[in-house]
Amino acid sequence: MARASKKPATLTLLFTCVGRRVELLQAFRTAARRLGVRLRLVGVDSDVTAPALSCVDEPVVVPRATGPEYMPAVLDAIRRFEATALIPTIDTDLHVLSEHRHAIAQLGCLPLVAEPDVIATCRDKILTYQHLRRHNIDTPQTWTREQIHALPVRPFPLFLKPRTGSASQHVHKIEDELDLDYYLARAADPIVQEFVAGVEHTLDVYVGLTGQPRCVVPRARWAVRGGEVAKGVVVKDLDIMNAGKRVVETLGGTLRGLVTLQCIVTPDRRIRFIEINPRFGGGAPLGIAAGADYPAWLIQELLGQTPAIAFDGFRHGLCMLRYDWSVFIPLEADLRPQVRPPLSTFPRFPAPKGEL
Repeated sequence: MARASKKPATLTLLFTCVGRRVELLQAFRTAARRLGVRLRLVGVDSDVTAPALSCVDEPVVVPRATGPEYMPAVLDAIRRFEATALIPTIDTDLHVLSEHRHAIAQLGCLPLVAEPDVIATCRDKILTYQHLRRHNIDTPQTWTREQIHALPVRPFPLFLKPRTGSASQHVHKIEDELDLDYYLARAADPIVQEFVAGVEHTLDVYVGLTGQPRCVVPRARWAVRGGEVAKGVVVKDLDIMNAGKRVVETLGGTLRGLVTLQCIVTPDRRIRFIEINPRFGGGAPLGIAAGADYPAWLIQELLGQTPAIAFDGFRHGLCMLRYDWSVFIPLEADLRPQVRPPLSTFPRFPAPKGEL
């Protein structure tokens, strides 16, 4: 992919669907300060009340990512602010951004998005299952609605989820035939998987601008809220790290930035992968705080530098306990939602201090 040919006086990063990604934005600011880089953050979202819009330097309200006017608005923002790179943060717009990778690059902006075939493989859980099985990677048995109905005996318990869902929405443990009939009748396009007992882990795999996995940070998920980790701990486990590296390598070299994997580690140490999300995940700040400084590495690569990255260069055992923090926006008398500077500044993200 093409990218800007000269170093910008100010590095401008455009984040799409910024939503609540305040911690991630602040981590990029911390990295830029430490590197002595002038950084401008552009945030794009369709919700004028998205908290992160009040955290960026240039907030942009756009149509919904599922509509035809989304990409023209994103391209306009790239052009207007001369963005150096585009960084997606949720699954919603990955496909449309991927389809427009070359249009984005022609504006001198590097899209941190894989090619459309890779995005399709990751978004469609049947394609994900088939891809993992094809590469002999351990993953739970998975069926479509028709396939599960065709089984003479169904191996309960099972797990039902949307075929292209995210954020753990509309997922259910299925205990028996009554559960299965009930939830299948109410699900639009479900898949059914064998239920796997164990500890769920999220893996942050840094591929940067090369597409090659250079650091893998596993995070055990202790508690989840709204599909996003609320309590978790960094686990430096080489078996899990190498397994995650292999998964990413099977997807080819068009991946960019960070890839987020999910797996379940069973009591007998089987590492069974269940999801691939080719973007920054909501729990990435935990890995950053543990010393895997993805923002700094990306900034350095975008400036033509080669960061020193150790595959296991992060701190084992760092725990994250999340809580809510409020931003207060003064509105006019009509109480119409709008993007405005908050009454107080957002907290800074701490500089990573990894113990290698």
